[in-house]
Formats: sequence, C-alpha cells, structure tokens
Amino acid sequence: MQNAILLPAMRSLGGVWLSRLTLTVLLCLLVGCSVSRQPYLEADASKAQIAGFENVRFLLDGEINPSISKRLKTTGRGAPRKFLAISGGGAGGAFSVGVLKAWSERGDRPVFDLVSGVSTGALIAPFAFLGTKYDAALEHLYTSGVAAGLLDRKFIVRGLLGESLYFQKPLKEMVEQYVDKPLLDEIAGEYRKGRNLFVLTTNLDTQRAVLWDMGAIANSPQPEALSLFQNVLIASASIPGVFPAVQIKAVVDGKPITEMHSDGGPSAQIMTVPEAILSDVNLPVPPDAHGSDMYLLVNNALMPEFAVTPNSTLAISTRAYSILVKSQTRQSLYAVYEYCNRVGISFHMATIDVTVPYQISDPFNTDYMRSVFKIGYEKMLQGRLWRDRPTFPRQPMPGPSD
Repeated sequence: MQNAILLPAMRSLGGVWLSRLTLTVLLCLLVGCSVSRQPYLEADASKAQIAGFENVRFLLDGEINPSISKRLKTTGRGAPRKFLAISGGGAGGAFSVGVLKAWSERGDRPVFDLVSGVSTGALIAPFAFLGTKYDAALEHLYTSGVAAGLLDRKFIVRGLLGESLYFQKPLKEMVEQYVDKPLLDEIAGEYRKGRNLFVLTTNLDTQRAVLWDMGAIANSPQPEALSLFQNVLIASASIPGVFPAVQIKAVVDGKPITEMHSDGGPSAQIMTVPEAILSDVNLPVPPDAHGSDMYLLVNNALMPEFAVTPNSTLAISTRAYSILVKSQTRQSLYAVYEYCNRVGISFHMATIDVTVPYQISDPFNTDYMRSVFKIGYEKMLQGRLWRDRPTFPRQPMPGPSD
C-alpha cells in the first residue's frame, strides 16, 4: 500500500528520490551536516563566466541573451521549424526513448532545428538531436538494465553527513562512455548548420535556472569543451541530495570561484521558451514562427492519481511534492500552449497517461522502464500519441498488459 501511495511522486522529476531526500534534509537540519566550500559574494555570481566559454549560457529568467537571440533569428534551415523539448522524469525517460524509436520506424521523424532537455531529458537530448542512428544506444541505456548500476550506494552515515546519498561515479562513467569526442564533433557539425541543442541546470547558489548552449560548447576549440559538455549533462541529471552537485569552475574579474550546479528540474520540468518571451505579449511575433511545430515529450504522469494518504510526515511530504510537480508542469504546458497559439506554432504534447506499477525501493527498475518504453513506442506507431492542447484525463488509463 505504501508503494501505491508514493507512486505519483516517484514518477515525477526527483520524486523517485523524495522519501530518501526528505529524510536526508530532516537529519541534516538536526545534525547540521555540510561539506565546506570556498565562499564568494552575490555580486561575483552575477558576473561569473566560464573561462574560454563566455557565450554558452544564460539565465532562463533573465533578459534574452543577444547572441543566442541573433543566432535563432538569422540561422537555421529556414521556416517552418521543428522544436523538441524533453522533460525530466528519471526512469520515465524510457517513455521518450520509445517514442523516438517508433517515430524513426514510421519514417516521419523530423530533423529538429532545436532540441532541449531537462534532467533525464538532458541525457536523451544529444542523441535525439543527432537523429535515428542513436536510437539503439538510447534503447540500451533505458531498457537493458544498465541504469540500475547508477545506484552505487554509500554507507548510510557517510551519505547523510556528506555530499549525497549516492556516488556520482556511475553516472559520470556512463556519460563519459556514451558522450565522447566523436559525438561532440557531430553535434558541433550540426550546430554550424544552424541547429541548436540546449540543456537546463539549476545554480544552487543563486537559485536560478541556467540554460546551456550545448552546440556552442561542442563547437568550441577549447580543450575543456568535452569535459564541460559532460559536466553540464551530469549536473542536469543530478537530483539534489541524492547525487552530488557538480562543481563548475568560473572566473570573476580574473578571480576563480566554484559554482554548484544540479538538477534542472526544480527550476523547470520542461524547457521550451525563455520566461521573458512567454510573459511579454508585446514582443513582435518571430517572422519564421508561423507554421512551425513544437513537440513536448513529458516523461511523467500529470493526471490526478488517487491514493489514501497516511497521516505521517514522509507520506504527506511525498504526496505534496507530487502535487507540486504535476501542477508546475501543467502550468508550464499551458503557458507554452498560449504562446504557440499567439505566434502560430502548432502544439504537440505527449505524457505518460497510464498506470504502471512502480517500487519505491527500486527507482530504476528495468521492468518499469520497459513498460513505459512500450507505452511510448506503441502509441507513436499507432498514431495515438500527440495531443494538440494541454488536456489531462481525470483518471489514469489501465496499464499495459503483460
């Protein structure tokens, strides 16, 4: 029963870890655990740059970056354009992988002009960006069982009093194995054609979302380009308190500082259009927007899911977090839908809308990942995947049969 109660939160970004994370936070408040860092000033944070990579990132809630804005307006393969945004969702990322494979088999999968990813979506995004030849690699990562190896547990006391509950090494090794120099060179080549790839992280120090221009990083001649590219992916997929935050070295007026970047999900469940553009109805309509397509792959279940909640701290906290994630994601989708209507972009949304059994103690369960992969794959093949507006069923549909 407890597993059924916690299921909705477990499907949502970071939710698979919330029970452990809640316990960690409570214990840390009691014992005051921390790992020492070199402090720096808020004024420094606002001016920090990555040495050699001065124009590869911007704040999601800040002013529109002029260099990226100019690039989006003046380069590319012409209008109309195709955009793909992949959300977070942990093991639920297998849903998007199934969709992408079926889309390739149908023969009508676009070459996307822009791909963005958050958390597990960040891990998928580079391969989705490069196209169908990476479908097999994605399917292996999300359905073969290798994901279970990410949970290299620490000794519980060390985990609670240190940086995180789990070691970063397995995730880091996986990213380094699949995201190598040849893949970086492919991304750089597509970037030079005018295509764009973005990944979202959260700067824990500033509490602000950072959007990284991954194509610009890949295209950089700097020898640290591959390492930075990998670190951004690891950071976006590192759930706070569960996996260690990624330390990214920056400089301010020649002085080195170290930023802490983690999961992009707390900032935004899915990355589509910067907030400054969404919120300003007076901005001119982009000249090449009309007739374009926005595809949003949401690796979570967003419909209400009934469960009788025990009157306990952990169960209530988990349930409340699940509601928060669902609400945040739905509101983001409503905002994007209104923007698409305003500028003439066709809106296409897909979510996990069926009930799939899930064990809280086994967050990267292979059977679960294969089930949601099958849901995405079959719905795409059958032409039943996309919704043209953000509508959510009142009740989940029955899960797939064995």
